[in-house]
Amino acid sequence: MRARFCDPHFCMGRPFVPRDRFRDRAPDTRIRINDGITAHQVRLIDEKGHQVGIKQIDDAQRYAASVNLDLVEVAPQADPPVCRIMNFSKYRYEQELKAKQARKHQSTITIKEIKFRPKIGVADYETKKGHVVRFLEHKDKVKVTIMFRGRELVHPERGEALLMRLAEDVKDLGVIESPPNLDGRNMIMMLAPVK
Repeated sequence: MRARFCDPHFCMGRPFVPRDRFRDRAPDTRIRINDGITAHQVRLIDEKGHQVGIKQIDDAQRYAASVNLDLVEVAPQADPPVCRIMNFSKYRYEQELKAKQARKHQSTITIKEIKFRPKIGVADYETKKGHVVRFLEHKDKVKVTIMFRGRELVHPERGEALLMRLAEDVKDLGVIESPPNLDGRNMIMMLAPVK
């Protein structure tokens, strides 16, 4: 049995296409500091926040070293790039704190959906109402849909009465965000948790 070798430029029936190493790379979002700054000239802002002016990179780095702080590129897209003299570790710590606080105060709102039929039985209604109560207690919005089939659409007021009865039953946990609205063969109402 002969061993089969694969031509690197034509393997498994497909031509070999070398991958461009730099094409798929995301733009560099890291902040450049001190020796990492590549520009020849920079617009310098001192440690007190005052504009010093346009300086050569060597002069800016020497000035930052003389005050024992870092030279940080804060606006790399400007021409020339804007650099500030600051304590970089303290700056990064403050940025992380701000991001942590922002994450702490944000809340995600999820929308749960529950579907009814206009001729729903008492036991089924109670079960589905229990689900709506549970969703509202977890601070989720609830999209209540009534699906009409066939000739049931002739009496949309029955669906609206059912939705209003549900809203009345859960009024201590939820408020009507959008009133019952007929959308094709469905009637939709949104309930939001009480703040």
